[in-house]
Amino acid sequence: MDLINIGFNEYFSALFEEFRSRGFVPARVINEQKELYTVLTEKGEIHARVSGKFMHQAAVRSDYPAVGDWVAVMHEGDLAIIHAVVDRLSSFSRNVSGSNKRKGGGITEEQVVSANIDTVFIVTGLDENYSLRRIERYLALAWNSGASPVIVLNKSDLRENPEEAVSEVENIAPGVPVHAVCAKDHYPETLEPYLKKGRTVALLGSSGVGKSTIVNALLGKDIQSVNEISDSVNKGRHTTTSRQLFLMDNGAMLIDTPGMREIQFWGDEEGISSAFEDIEKLISLCKFKDCSHNGEPGCAIQSALESGELDPGRYRNYVSMQNELARLEERKVKSIQLIKKEWEKDIAKKVKEISKRDKSRFGR
Repeated sequence: MDLINIGFNEYFSALFEEFRSRGFVPARVINEQKELYTVLTEKGEIHARVSGKFMHQAAVRSDYPAVGDWVAVMHEGDLAIIHAVVDRLSSFSRNVSGSNKRKGGGITEEQVVSANIDTVFIVTGLDENYSLRRIERYLALAWNSGASPVIVLNKSDLRENPEEAVSEVENIAPGVPVHAVCAKDHYPETLEPYLKKGRTVALLGSSGVGKSTIVNALLGKDIQSVNEISDSVNKGRHTTTSRQLFLMDNGAMLIDTPGMREIQFWGDEEGISSAFEDIEKLISLCKFKDCSHNGEPGCAIQSALESGELDPGRYRNYVSMQNELARLEERKVKSIQLIKKEWEKDIAKKVKEISKRDKSRFGR
């Protein structure tokens, strides 16, 4: 297999030189299931796992390989051992808060959903799943990823005039391509311009929006299982249970991901600013730089809200994400402190074990 065809361009080739000199070969992660991976090398597809040294040195979840990553491997029989992850060109991440058994509880960390992607298809359904506020959150995450976002409104057959929804979404995502498709009944040909040889596209969206249906339509075969929407709650079940990279006949690559019921923001100010560029522009027009937008004279935000220029729901979503970002930064600092503390405990424990072993061995 020619690795250039699966995205191993000059950027990654240059980065890989240091690994090649140490006897490693490049591979791309195409599937991730807990501690077992599937990778593509020049010799083809093979199962893989990370080395013991890699596992020991990985401090946080984002250090581990993700689907789309390029990794340095060595073959051990029918298994490839992953020794390092090549620096990512782009990555779509979300915030995962909770326990970390290896480093203590209560850690907030980054989960890389997909890596080295060129385009993000933000998929939503034109049914009860349709939400402008959710699309705004996905857009902020997409802009942070380093990839180019494209909004795909699936299930266009459920709307009498889907173009109205397209216009509505274009208003909150200026400059971002928006396409209405019905992947269940038709091949989504409007998505073809983004699917070029050697390019990687990740599909992201909530459960039940039809990501797997779109993948099947683009691949021309039923490779992903599809579940119907629950009539009682109008929500889809998690059809895709693991991240998977698929090769298209034309050389493009698709990454399907499990549906996400809740998107916790991970990123920085830049992603939010890109998703809410209109609001940031209004803020710059306020009379006072420290305007709280709560009754001060010359407040451009209040003026836009009163005139109807700015949608109150969009502004509330912007404020909510800004507050979420502030809390995230606080939790990041605490998490780093906790990880450092636990790491120091690990080192102290190992030093004590070595000292005890030396005393028993040499009698001193």
